[in-house]
Amino acid sequence: METDLITNMVAQYGYPALFFALWLGIVGMPIPDEMIVMTAGAITAKGWLLPVPAFIAVYLGVVSGLSLGYVLGYRVGAPILQWLARKLKGETYLKKAENLLNRYGSGAICLSYFFPVVRHVVPYLVGIQRMPLRRYALYSLPTGFVWTLNYFMAGRLFGHHLDTIAKNVQTYGWISLLALGLFAVIYYLIRQRRQAA
Repeated sequence: METDLITNMVAQYGYPALFFALWLGIVGMPIPDEMIVMTAGAITAKGWLLPVPAFIAVYLGVVSGLSLGYVLGYRVGAPILQWLARKLKGETYLKKAENLLNRYGSGAICLSYFFPVVRHVVPYLVGIQRMPLRRYALYSLPTGFVWTLNYFMAGRLFGHHLDTIAKNVQTYGWISLLALGLFAVIYYLIRQRRQAA
């Protein structure tokens, strides 16, 4: 079971295990990022780790892993696409990432966080497209914080149901994305109303 593997890693190596499990996700860690982040939250709810250092380790693991993809895309260029297509055993996720970028531009970096595997592909592509690091960080770091907090808190609150959540991770990602969009619309409307008053 994936949660047992993560728990054993944490028991042996503590906070660094969380960081490296997520950082290595970019090169093929066999456990989905969502599961690692939720398990980290569940572990802190049980009191095995402190919540703030665990969250920091998890967040840094997420954003540094994805940033590594950006750097590889930026430095290596197009040959990384061939490696990526082989790694993903087909071009399905690559096409999804390209479609997301074509449709939403830089905003695809934010949206990609909520789609498993695609979130790893988009940084490679924007790196290959030579997106400036500052712009990449502007989109990636805050979204990474929100995404990590979302799954970390799901683990803390619903840790006993991690296997069920993991099976429906795509649905949970969509629900999270819709909830964030709803909050953004409400915030925008409140702000417009205050400015009009």
